[in-house]
Amino acid sequence: MAGTVLVTGGTGYIAGELIRQLLSKGWKVHATVRNKAKSEDALRQRVGDPDDDSFKVFEAELMSDKGWAEAMSGCTHCAHVASPIAVSTPKHEDEMIVPAREGTLRALRFAKSAGVKRFVQTSSMAAVAYGRDEKVYTVDENDWTDVDHPDVYPYVKSKTIAERAARDWVTAEGGDMEFVSVNPSMVLGPVDDPDFSPSVEAVKQVLDGSMPMAPDLGFAIVDTRDCAELHLRCLEEPGLINERFLASGRFMKIIEIAEVIRKALPPEQTKKVPKRIMPNWMVSVLSLFNPGVKSIKGEIGKTRNTDATHAKERLGWETRSAEESIIDCAKSLIEKGVVKV
Repeated sequence: MAGTVLVTGGTGYIAGELIRQLLSKGWKVHATVRNKAKSEDALRQRVGDPDDDSFKVFEAELMSDKGWAEAMSGCTHCAHVASPIAVSTPKHEDEMIVPAREGTLRALRFAKSAGVKRFVQTSSMAAVAYGRDEKVYTVDENDWTDVDHPDVYPYVKSKTIAERAARDWVTAEGGDMEFVSVNPSMVLGPVDDPDFSPSVEAVKQVLDGSMPMAPDLGFAIVDTRDCAELHLRCLEEPGLINERFLASGRFMKIIEIAEVIRKALPPEQTKKVPKRIMPNWMVSVLSLFNPGVKSIKGEIGKTRNTDATHAKERLGWETRSAEESIIDCAKSLIEKGVVKV
């Protein structure tokens, strides 16, 4: 069941892999980018140099109506992958919340106007698993982050608010357009170029020595190839009205990720990989000077296990091992020259 799908944020880590898989399944793909002149050639090369009939690139941004009608025209489906993410802590949380929410609502409005049948939103585990006091817990697709919790930082809040807003809009305004969300955890796997997801930044820092000790943090891991495949299944599987699927696998602490890399790569490539956990008191001291550390201080020591049984049983989705994703990620960062060892 291939149609024409708009993939927003086409240059993104998940989006690029999704486009590649869609094209291989016979879909026609429209993709939005912020700067077509700058991005189109590299994106085409990344997704296999498809012909103009099967792949079209449009310029559109989350906070402007310009370009959206043209991008959405003729599409039967939409995968809204684009969302703002900051490599540093924003001065005000609205710098992330407003574009995430308004960009999602803008995409929904133009999708409905274009007659799109199904809209798949890339949400996040950030909308599911945060804002809790427990140190160890398990979440599934029925859980929601408490945005009023004092430990919830801007990115987490933005993803939660954007998904809530989307679901409210679809209920009130969506008509017969079907809505599905995919909520990925930490997305790893091979990278195509230096413009990768911030989730890969942890592996980069483990490799390049900028993380001499590993803070007592962890994340559930999903491979970018598996995450894209779950999006594809959500676009193709009939009967998914208001569904929600966690794209997630095993939870691993950063020190465990470091150990996987050290065992898999030759010693000359792992000389800077941390071997010790950073004491919590040191995290507290660093948080006084570093806004990024301060924002995640409340997450120290927590274990957020995820239950993706629903995606596996409803859609037949399977994942590769977290170890494979970590190793492929580390090797590609070295091969692409992102990390010098």
